Amino acid sequence: MSVIYIEPFSGASGDMFLGTLATLADAHDDLLDLPGRLHLHDTRIEIHEVKKNGIACRQVKVIDLGESPVQTGENPHDVGGGHHDSSRQLSDIIELIDAANIEDGAKLIAKEIFQLIGEAEAKVHAIPIEKIHFHEISGVDSIIDIVGTAVLVDRLKITKTYCDPICVGFGAVNTQHGLLPVPAPATAELLKGMPSFKGNEEGERLTPTGAAIIRWLKPEFNPPALTTKRVAYGPGRKDFAGPNVLRASLVTAEIPKTQFFVIETNIDDSSPEYLGGAFQSDLLKAGATDLFITSAQMKKGRPGVTLSVLVAGNSLESVSDFILENTTTIGVRYYPVERRILDRGKISIETEHGTVAAKQVITPSGHRRLKIEHDDLWAYSRKAGLSLAEAAAALQNRHRAE
Repeated sequence: MSVIYIEPFSGASGDMFLGTLATLADAHDDLLDLPGRLHLHDTRIEIHEVKKNGIACRQVKVIDLGESPVQTGENPHDVGGGHHDSSRQLSDIIELIDAANIEDGAKLIAKEIFQLIGEAEAKVHAIPIEKIHFHEISGVDSIIDIVGTAVLVDRLKITKTYCDPICVGFGAVNTQHGLLPVPAPATAELLKGMPSFKGNEEGERLTPTGAAIIRWLKPEFNPPALTTKRVAYGPGRKDFAGPNVLRASLVTAEIPKTQFFVIETNIDDSSPEYLGGAFQSDLLKAGATDLFITSAQMKKGRPGVTLSVLVAGNSLESVSDFILENTTTIGVRYYPVERRILDRGKISIETEHGTVAAKQVITPSGHRRLKIEHDDLWAYSRKAGLSLAEAAAALQNRHRAE
């Protein structure tokens, strides 16, 4: 499992992501046979050492052997460049991905990224998604950028993404649809809900492909303290005054031990016995601070339960893993919470029938409240020949008298 931190201070495109992730995964050489695995036999990949404002990085360049010299484009938005099949539909691209010799996880990621782009294009042009012709992103270079990125995301097992605000550029860009504002309409659609800024240099800095990849990663834009394990740079095609690179790092997130979370999951296909005493005891041993189970009505009227667990930040992963390993759920959700607790402490009450353990808390007004441990209360009541209520009252009075 990997956590990645993306810094798109110079924007992002598919080839920038491909170069960055290939460095993080140490997988540049493995990309060389990607065209063959996609059955794009008139395509090859070249790896070039480049410098962007002195930053040394490796650029992944896709060569379409079927294009003519006059077709080659330099426009970073026209990420298909010049290619001899410039009007693939989403169904064509999905078919190509399904037939590829790559991992199933990578296929799913690639198809979901293309779906995001297709939905954005369909909304912008008011055309059903199945009729959209992917001009700018249906070339072999764009297909390899997206599929290659999917392969590397799957290989790195990225499960969490943090991201800085995204540089998009400004001005206008020439596309198959004519001159369009920057960010291009599909890019603007994909950017919804994500913080961005124009930067101080004219030009398109964020392509639809780059925006779709970031959206698929579902990043958080308020990263906690991070510890960097590895840093990589992916170069863009153009040169700007600033370094035209995408920086990404493999990191660990430093969650304060005092930060608490609630982990929740809904379960409707498990026997209640499986969530009984033994499970709850082991869940507490795994790091849970507290837990409760409530009844819930699930989809289609199915009865179920919601498991809610309070956990400290340093036990978030271990408790999540325990729930995923020991219940039938296929996913958990969690969110940070604030809590206020009373001053508390353990005390012992000495009686003629032995020592009884209890917890004492102090309220904001200074009042002291006693909670006797149930097992000790039960044992004392049996030895003293009292009901539980009588035993509790007797112990409370004894404690007040001490």
